[in-house]
Amino acid sequence: MSAAIEPAAQPKRNDAKRAKSVLSRYSSPALGLFLPLVLALGWELAVRAGFSNGRLVPPPSVIYATFAELAKTGELQRHAAATLARVVSGFGIGVIAGTVLGAITGYSTLVRRFIDPSLQALRAIPSIAWVPLFILWLGIFEASKVTLIAVGVFFPVYLGVMGAVTSVDRKIVEVGRAFRLSGFNMVRRILLPAVLPAYVIALRSGLGLGWMFVVAAEFMGASEGLGFLLVDGQQLGKPAQIVAAIVAFAVIGKITDWLIVGIAAPFLRWEDRFKSQASQD
Repeated sequence: MSAAIEPAAQPKRNDAKRAKSVLSRYSSPALGLFLPLVLALGWELAVRAGFSNGRLVPPPSVIYATFAELAKTGELQRHAAATLARVVSGFGIGVIAGTVLGAITGYSTLVRRFIDPSLQALRAIPSIAWVPLFILWLGIFEASKVTLIAVGVFFPVYLGVMGAVTSVDRKIVEVGRAFRLSGFNMVRRILLPAVLPAYVIALRSGLGLGWMFVVAAEFMGASEGLGFLLVDGQQLGKPAQIVAAIVAFAVIGKITDWLIVGIAAPFLRWEDRFKSQASQD
């Protein structure tokens, strides 16, 4: 009797899991927006109630009006596009260099002993220390800015890839050798899946540093970009413009982080993680 009921109950169970998955997908961003919206509403009410004049830290209504004014004149789009182009260019260069060197040093002990100490020493140099040198070498235009961002992206990607390669379980590799996998198949079916989760985390860390370094890069005499809006707001005494630029950094940075997570998600479905199991319960 129970065997006859089970097939009929299975479609309902699958529909419930599908509905739960869809609800989880759309509720997560809403939960992430809850805290900043509550804080923004609380500050708006505090200013309107007279607890603060809102001069140094403008309320959300003033920041929104500043956003609308910048968007109406086209300045917001122009500055955001300039910053995004610099981050994308520096991120691409840093990812390529970090991935290649990280894979080589992770695979070869000799190469790791030869170049890793020097790279670790360079990693300890503060980002602002590179600014005068890059200006001297590359000038004050785009090349020095993109190079500074690439340096910021390079190190977390390099460390993530090298650490992931050196941490691959030896038993998994031995299984591939037992099945006589070729070098290409060994990389595609054994090494790449083992490295990919840590690689995605390294990309996200590198992207975060890329957005941090672009601010220092745009302090190098930039005439456009969100960093320029920060400096312009400081010099002209416009705190609303400064906060608006900071919010723009946060929004665009989070969108680009979501893009990395979304692109990588189909390649990580095989992971047997606690979160995945919990969502199925």
